[in-house]
Amino acid sequence: MTHVPDRLFTTPLAQVPDFTFNEDVVRVFPDMIKRSVPGYPTIVENTGVLAAQFAQANSTLYDLGCSLGAVTQAMRRHVSHSGCKVIAVDNSAAMVERCREHLNAQDAMFQELLPVTVLEADILNLTLEPTSLVALNFTLQFIAPEQRLELLQKIRQALLPEGALVLSEKLRFNDAAEHDLLNELHLAFKRANGYSELEIAQKRRAIEKVMLPDSLEEHRERLYSAGFSQVVVWFQCFNFASLIARP
Repeated sequence: MTHVPDRLFTTPLAQVPDFTFNEDVVRVFPDMIKRSVPGYPTIVENTGVLAAQFAQANSTLYDLGCSLGAVTQAMRRHVSHSGCKVIAVDNSAAMVERCREHLNAQDAMFQELLPVTVLEADILNLTLEPTSLVALNFTLQFIAPEQRLELLQKIRQALLPEGALVLSEKLRFNDAAEHDLLNELHLAFKRANGYSELEIAQKRRAIEKVMLPDSLEEHRERLYSAGFSQVVVWFQCFNFASLIARP
């Protein structure tokens, strides 16, 4: 499928609305996230590799906050355990519709892929089946901070022994100098990918009240509080990281 370039913030806006995953964002999302999130393709593809490592036969794999289903596609490419299935969940109707289209296109290209169900639902209200792998990629940061621990506890309770949670997030840093350096490197990454200063500024205003990042220390503490016994950073690029949490 062709990718539409992200030009959502190229024109000056008198009032920048809060960021939402509406049809306009969905249309440009592949270009937006590739140009905005350092290491995103690496995280996506290797989430599939991690899924193959931790998946167990006859279990469910979850992609929570699946957006257009890139991680679900990676899981289906890499996991070949018998009896596994993927459940992909997002609360954006526009994302879910386009995700289904992308997965149908994947089905047309490959044979013997894991079965997948795409649900439009709030993951906070979702009842999880026993699962060996949960991907929560760039989703927790959009959930109200006071609800994050409860969600992680629910995931931990649903995880089978030897399973894993893959959690990817933008980070903030408690050390001001470290935060400023990595934030500036992220801005340089955006500029190198063709975003103007106007686009960067307007996107920041749109998202600053919607996406609330945690520090790595906060993630570790919360994951341990949720009942996980091991938390490992397996990837970091600038102020974006992905963690593996084990029961």
